[in-house]
Amino acid sequence: MGSNSSWTAKQNKLFENALAMYEQDTADRWEKIAKAVGGGKTVEEVKSHYEMLVEDVKQIESGQVPFPYYKSGGGGNKGCKFMDEEQRLKYLKLQ
Repeated sequence: MGSNSSWTAKQNKLFENALAMYEQDTADRWEKIAKAVGGGKTVEEVKSHYEMLVEDVKQIESGQVPFPYYKSGGGGNKGCKFMDEEQRLKYLKLQ
């Protein structure tokens, strides 16, 4: 059983990439996203995480939450490998 309360930065990035890869009309979308995230996350946990993300975006867009300040040139993604657009396209062609 996975843990909805603890998502690593890497799992969050994998989640974001999977959302981009598996659009709303994708068959078994949530199962594929859960598998892509890994770490034992269940379909229910992935859906709940998505709903929280949607709510966060709504609050930011409505001005209820200020945009965060990020230092330029930061190295906050150390140790995480993120897919760029070219990698996503190659991955999608393999599916």
